Amino acid sequence: MLSVEKIDLHYGAAQALKAVSLEAKVGEVTCVMGRNGVGKTSTLRAIAGQQGISAGRILWEGQDISRLAPHQRARLGIAVVPQGREIFPLLSVKENLETGYAPLAWRDRRIPGEIFDLFPVLKAMLSRRGGDLSGGQQQQLAIARALVTRPRLLILDEPTEGIQPSIIKDIGRAIDWLRQQGTMAIVLVEQYFEFARDLADRFAVMDRGEVVMSGVRAELDEAQVRRHLTV
Repeated sequence: MLSVEKIDLHYGAAQALKAVSLEAKVGEVTCVMGRNGVGKTSTLRAIAGQQGISAGRILWEGQDISRLAPHQRARLGIAVVPQGREIFPLLSVKENLETGYAPLAWRDRRIPGEIFDLFPVLKAMLSRRGGDLSGGQQQQLAIARALVTRPRLLILDEPTEGIQPSIIKDIGRAIDWLRQQGTMAIVLVEQYFEFARDLADRFAVMDRGEVVMSGVRAELDEAQVRRHLTV
């Protein structure tokens, strides 16, 4: 289980997170929701080790990982699908997938077949450059690259942003399938309420760097959450 306990995060003198707490369990999806600029991505960056915290702690599978570097967290099974996808445009689809080998032992360096079951379009495009794919195809590639690392904690930062509705449905089905396997915890940052609501087992709603609502899906007050998502 992932347990984020009262973390603070600063960018210079500016405080981005204030006593943020949330948890994610294996076999569940935890959705982090909120408007732009409220600290969602900063929370993910803290979990992944891309930004240091100034207070609190982050536990993964009982281990305090608060001071570990990003590559050390990757070797513990933590994978991130960043906002904006960040695929390598000049590398082929196959080469992009193979960049996920970095945290793996040599014996595990292969592309799992289930990735092409989830995203069949990628199998037909293995030799194409990543930059030649559509935005939706690049998002599928970014998720697939993270899955190559065999994660036990998968972090997705707004995977539906700028994506056509048909691909959003494909991504939703993939996340649901991954949850059902019961082998990983999933943290999903999302502004698209319906997408988050349909997938969430747990939720945390953020505003101004703080978690202002949290709980399990049955406790979700849709009207109140929507107020926090409205600009």
